[in-house]
Amino acid sequence: MTSSTSFGQMQIDDLFLRTDLAKELFDATGALPIVDYHSHLPADVIAANRPFEDLAEVWIRGDHYKWRAMRLNGVPERLCSGNAGGREKFDAWARTLSSAVRNPLYHWSLLELKRYFGIDEQLTPQNADAIWGQVNTLLASPGYRPRDFLSKMNVEVLCTTDDPADSLEHHRAIREDGFAVRVLPTFRPDLALAIDDPDRFHAWLGRLAEATNTDIDRFSALHSALRSRHDEFGRMGCRFSDHGLERCYVARASVADMERIFQAVRERRAVSASDLEAWRSHLMLEFGRWNREKGWTMLLHLGAARNNNTRILRSVGRDAGCDSIGDFEQARNVNAFLGTLDDEGKLPRTVLFNSNPRDNLLFSTIAGNFFEDGVVGKVQYGPAWWFLDTADGISDQVDALCQVGLLSTFIGMVTDSRSFLSFVRHEYFRRIVCAMIADDVHRGLIPGAAQELKLLLERVFYRNARDYVAIEQ
Repeated sequence: MTSSTSFGQMQIDDLFLRTDLAKELFDATGALPIVDYHSHLPADVIAANRPFEDLAEVWIRGDHYKWRAMRLNGVPERLCSGNAGGREKFDAWARTLSSAVRNPLYHWSLLELKRYFGIDEQLTPQNADAIWGQVNTLLASPGYRPRDFLSKMNVEVLCTTDDPADSLEHHRAIREDGFAVRVLPTFRPDLALAIDDPDRFHAWLGRLAEATNTDIDRFSALHSALRSRHDEFGRMGCRFSDHGLERCYVARASVADMERIFQAVRERRAVSASDLEAWRSHLMLEFGRWNREKGWTMLLHLGAARNNNTRILRSVGRDAGCDSIGDFEQARNVNAFLGTLDDEGKLPRTVLFNSNPRDNLLFSTIAGNFFEDGVVGKVQYGPAWWFLDTADGISDQVDALCQVGLLSTFIGMVTDSRSFLSFVRHEYFRRIVCAMIADDVHRGLIPGAAQELKLLLERVFYRNARDYVAIEQ
């Protein structure tokens, strides 16, 4: 990872590393193992470990970051999420990439071509044919299957994102194969909260009933089914529950209230805003309590405004790249939600992710409100997420963390991605943080003992995350 490669007028291996100290820090820490505690990689693809069809499949299919950039560049939808051929989609991306300068996609793409395929050129329409042929030849050869990409990037632990109704059969297959990378499920019960979308909720309820072999005709049966799946996830090595919410929910509801609301939903009667708030609050508190019992960590991804383009939602579906930063009020509800669990003695370790950059210091200060004797960094201000995992977004997140928290306890970056090539985002993050630390030394803001700084960065880039998820040594 340390050799310089000519890339037009820039040296890609010197990206962000403008000083000797920054390069020294990165040389010592940039290749540390990766603990990716939040990704969306599909477990079935890892289990099957079949060769990729072509570069478009591994690089463009399902990548709503790229779809978004391509749409901004006027690319027709059939070449983004649609049914066009792989080569057509790849050529559309080649035409778009040069327009993405200063977007992180530009640097990620350079790093992905280099780290996975040894290509030292920027993708352009002029060299697209050569790169297409070279990479497809590699993809058809040994060493370029899904599991190989994880091993190539020194991934030690990978946590996927899984619905409670998922069978986990693919995780069982991966475990039985003895794959060296620990691939663990994450409990993501967002659909349990979706009673405002009756069709979607009822379809999910049927899948959950099938997964648990139960008739879910009462709230108590739903509660038991969710608890049963939470237990099964635990047996499969799960360490996290994950929740994508606009905000936290803080209303109180009795079991009788939950039964009444459930029966209304079963009968497809309209649910009031207050009942929706109560339903979500009750379940989220239950998930927090269950997580505490098992020693899991709760990931709270807060503040995104999702699926805003109804035309794309109808034709493509959810998570198609038509989401944005939201402007939801956060402070009162996040504090109240965590405070309720803390007051009960049931607060699990928690990581807070914000979508809106205005909430950086807010979330960082909330993380300091809740703690436990002997537990390091119990509530974490999580890494820059989604629209904020840019160079500026990462540095702003680290700055906010450092101003009111402790960098030395930070658990580092995640990919939050559906792409098998996305692990270069860890390198991107590590480069930026090495540069920030070196710049602070240059400005006389922190001591310049390189060995101590390397140990600090080793914790941030690797060891803190490994310790936090309680992976056996």
